[in-house]
Amino acid sequence: MATPTTAKRIALALSGGLDSVVLLDTVCKVFQANQTSKKPTEVWVFHIHHGLQKPADAWLEFCEKLAKKYGAHFDFRLLHFMDKTQGNIEARARAERYDALTDLCIEHGINDLLLAHHQNDQAETILLQLLRGAGVAGLSGMPLERINTADGLSITLWRPLLNQNRAELEAYAKQHKLKWVEDPSNQDLRHRRNAIRKDIIPRLEKIQPGAISNLARSAELLAHSQALLDRLAMQDGREMILGVALKLKPLLALARSDKPAANNVMRYWLKLNELAMPSQERLESWWKDLLAVKQDSSLEWHHDERSIRLWRGILQVAHAQTGEWIFKDIAPRSKLLGLPAAWVSQAQQRGLIEQRQRLGAEKIQIKPHGPRKTLKNLFQESDTPPWERQATLLYINDELIAVAGVGVSYPHLVSTGKRVLPQWLDKP
Repeated sequence: MATPTTAKRIALALSGGLDSVVLLDTVCKVFQANQTSKKPTEVWVFHIHHGLQKPADAWLEFCEKLAKKYGAHFDFRLLHFMDKTQGNIEARARAERYDALTDLCIEHGINDLLLAHHQNDQAETILLQLLRGAGVAGLSGMPLERINTADGLSITLWRPLLNQNRAELEAYAKQHKLKWVEDPSNQDLRHRRNAIRKDIIPRLEKIQPGAISNLARSAELLAHSQALLDRLAMQDGREMILGVALKLKPLLALARSDKPAANNVMRYWLKLNELAMPSQERLESWWKDLLAVKQDSSLEWHHDERSIRLWRGILQVAHAQTGEWIFKDIAPRSKLLGLPAAWVSQAQQRGLIEQRQRLGAEKIQIKPHGPRKTLKNLFQESDTPPWERQATLLYINDELIAVAGVGVSYPHLVSTGKRVLPQWLDKP
């Protein structure tokens, strides 16, 4: 099992199910066997309480007791879903879970997070992607390790069980007399993943013994192919990809000479913007729009609950202008500047925090040694497109503190002590 055995501190996500319980048991045994230094590796256990199932409180208690049994540190996060009927609640919960786990890693100064995905999970993911008509990227499945960057810190996500199937994990658990909890929602065949797990995969194994491992092997080979495609997109797009923007003129020139290469660049750019891959039909409709649009004209597409706009010959993902300001805690070890938490808390208690719309002539200083500038000048300097200039402003004690898409008032920032950072949260 591949794990970061040289790390001073690691964490693993524990749901309480079979997979994560086996992961906890094996990880603790690996590190106990390899502890030769005076400062052994700290093992942390993180649990995410979704509140989507009635026994969720009992699962939290189970995980906390299990961590204590293994001598591991424990922490958890509680997720709130105000509207449990909106959108795909399972997908939303998954996204929120990753964000919460990342926040826990930052808070505790942890750079390595272990996840309990196994070979069956990989096979289910690949089959789901096939049903969606995914390309190489979607069929690459989950990687053994992946680096996430958040708040200036790099966190490596490890999946050490990815080469083992569920039957092997069950055999291990029974051999070592491990106990775990069962999520009743896993039996609901209305969820596509459960239907694939309970119905499709067993049939595939009867038709082709070893189907699970074969699917996982295909995913690994496709991941290698996707890495090559990404490298090619970087080469082809080096003159047209400008951060989160994409220059139209060289993109169209590439499309006229090599359409598959242009499609690859387009998909790579969407990936950089963390957007879902479009269907082939949607991609073709975009090309028709781009080939028909006149110079200096604008257009707009809606994709993956976001807006993609063409302005001044540049494609870019438009940020939503509906949302709210939130205050995110900064980890004590982080070097990020932030607002004094006590000051913000006092202002909240006194009702002195306001969200206002832009009126005109507002000024703010966002650089250490720069002057206060009007928002109009800041938007012009940054070449901010028109749809993002009606930004929402954050006021504390009647002072302009932050502007969505622009920055935070530098004179109010501090580098030490408990601090928070205002962030604009888009509403879908």
